[in-house]
Amino acid sequence: MNHLQEQSDGHRAALVAGFLGWAFVAFDFFLVVVTLTAIAREFHRPDKAIALSIALTLGFRPVGALIFGLIADRYGRRPPLMFVLVFYSVIEVLSGLAPNYAAFMVLRSLFGIGMGAQWGVGASLAMEKVPPGRRGVLSGLLQEGYAFGYLLAAICSLVVLPRWGWRPLFFIGGLPALLALFVGFRVKESEVWKSTRHESWGQLGRAIASHWRLFLFLLMLLTMMNFVSHGTQDMYPTFLE
Repeated sequence: MNHLQEQSDGHRAALVAGFLGWAFVAFDFFLVVVTLTAIAREFHRPDKAIALSIALTLGFRPVGALIFGLIADRYGRRPPLMFVLVFYSVIEVLSGLAPNYAAFMVLRSLFGIGMGAQWGVGASLAMEKVPPGRRGVLSGLLQEGYAFGYLLAAICSLVVLPRWGWRPLFFIGGLPALLALFVGFRVKESEVWKSTRHESWGQLGRAIASHWRLFLFLLMLLTMMNFVSHGTQDMYPTFLE
């Protein structure tokens, strides 16, 4: 009975960490979306110049997904997840301190690496911890963290932006680093990863190569999904102003 309770608590903690991690990284991403014109005015740039930072963030997401996905497959899910939570939170705070347009663009590119890493590592840990029969429903719940993060960004911008400007919003975006403590103390490593881990980089590479058709299919599918998603939603707040 105690073992079953421990398993239940373990998958709940992993699911909470995955949901909040995805919500917080979405919050940090959409802060640029909802404050785009304010940032453009301060840096004396047209809106399209700041919109380019959104494209850079999205362009660097696959880099983070690849790098940290490989690290998570080789060394476990928890360590890279904790690092990523701190990494993108620090980058978010630094974005709020950016002295000029060039620095802001570099920081948003680095943020894209953290954003790409968060979903792959966090979702893998959560889905490997939950009961197999519930993965369909719970994966949908996990993805809703993204919409929740967008909602938080919109609400915070309504309260903070008119009074204090856009920079304090990015300081708030540093709070997700605290979630790394929750992962460290409450979330245990994936048993699925422990039972299927690869002992060397070569072994891991061969495992990936053996599924190259599926890999390419999923890569193309998710690329098209992101084109549709971000191509239609990221400029809505700017268009409505």
